[in-house]
Amino acid sequence: LRFSCRRGGGLVQAGGSLRLSCVSSKNTFDINHMAWYRQTPGTARELVAGDAVKGRFTFSRDNTKNTVYLQMNDLTPEDTAVYYCYACDRGTDYWGKGTQVTVSS
Repeated sequence: LRFSCRRGGGLVQAGGSLRLSCVSSKNTFDINHMAWYRQTPGTARELVAGDAVKGRFTFSRDNTKNTVYLQMNDLTPEDTAVYYCYACDRGTDYWGKGTQVTVSS
């Protein structure tokens, strides 16, 4: 399983929006667990979920396109990180290449 991450990251002002997407080489219908993670320098990679992004970020996937998305709205400088798409397929972890998201204040 390999990911091809589409361009979607970049620089945005606080309050702006971005949509990240990754295309899987395997039919996403057959993959049980997919998610997005993010990482800042010197910290561990963290799951993009929970109160920090609730109401602002939306994870979705389109199995007809084998693509996963992360819609990010109302971005803040604290969202600045490298974002990775992730899949766990039959006990094996797969990671996308990562895309930089930078939010300016």
